[in-house]
Amino acid sequence: MNAETKAQLISVGSVNMDPSLIHWLTIPTAGPGAGNVAFFFNSEGHRVRLAVKETSPLEAKMEGEELVIRKDGTEIARGSIEEELIHCPDQAFITMCEQCVFDCKFCPVPKLNGKVKSMDQMLKMIDDANETGRMKAISITSGVEISAEDEVERAEKLIRRLRAKYKVPIGVSVYPTEDSTSRLKFAGATELKYNVETMDRKLHAELCPDQDLEYLLNALREGVKVFGKNKVCSNVIIGLGESDESAKKGIEELVSIGVVPILRAAARHPLREGEVTVERPSAERLLNLNRFLKEKLDEYGLRADKFETMCLPCTGCDINPHIDFEN
Repeated sequence: MNAETKAQLISVGSVNMDPSLIHWLTIPTAGPGAGNVAFFFNSEGHRVRLAVKETSPLEAKMEGEELVIRKDGTEIARGSIEEELIHCPDQAFITMCEQCVFDCKFCPVPKLNGKVKSMDQMLKMIDDANETGRMKAISITSGVEISAEDEVERAEKLIRRLRAKYKVPIGVSVYPTEDSTSRLKFAGATELKYNVETMDRKLHAELCPDQDLEYLLNALREGVKVFGKNKVCSNVIIGLGESDESAKKGIEELVSIGVVPILRAAARHPLREGEVTVERPSAERLLNLNRFLKEKLDEYGLRADKFETMCLPCTGCDINPHIDFEN
């Protein structure tokens, strides 16, 4: 599987297959893909996470020891199903709060009434993950149960407890507050993610009415100052109605302030029907925008393959321009 094949799989985002073939089913609890049953597929060192859907145009079946993915009878890729640790391979990726008071129109989380994990639950999950001997990193993300300040405080306390026990890198992704960056860094976080969701100003105001894009950008600038180079990233969802010109302008703006963007394919969710127009990006669009992203990262001296936590080293949901493209 090369970048072109991976882009094709991401553009569809799902396969029709027998779920009993998968021993490590995952149901994401954060972001636009929340609530879908999914698994990790690895082919020739490239990884992609795919939802399991009967309506998918892709079909996957086991042939010997390999999972083979076909479209209209033509083989696209063959590889293996990867074992997860928590949420992804090699990482204990914890969602502290599976609820959110922010009503972003593309995200099902506010309507899913998910769980809020206790400190003891999270510590036990990470301890169990560590016992496997496969935990290379810890990643923490969260919705917003009551307020962003409460989530930052929860994350800060959790990171302090983890840092006292584990030496692995710790990444954290929450909604920023005035002093969240310094607090999270001082608690022991290694890497930081504040998600802008979209860099199109008009779309952001319409789709994320409870968030302030300029506030997020200022927090990201502060994040780069505090955490340093190749330590701060941000999700940018592609397929919410932005043009390629708008997307590229947003990519360069983020890179210019030292932030590594993660280009996430937009996903439709039935709980958000009628509230947002989602056009999942084609393989060609994903490749084009990620090639542009690689050019800009190289121009500004940033690397998407230097991160140790969260989405960039996982690569399951996105093309990592410094891992998936041939150098």
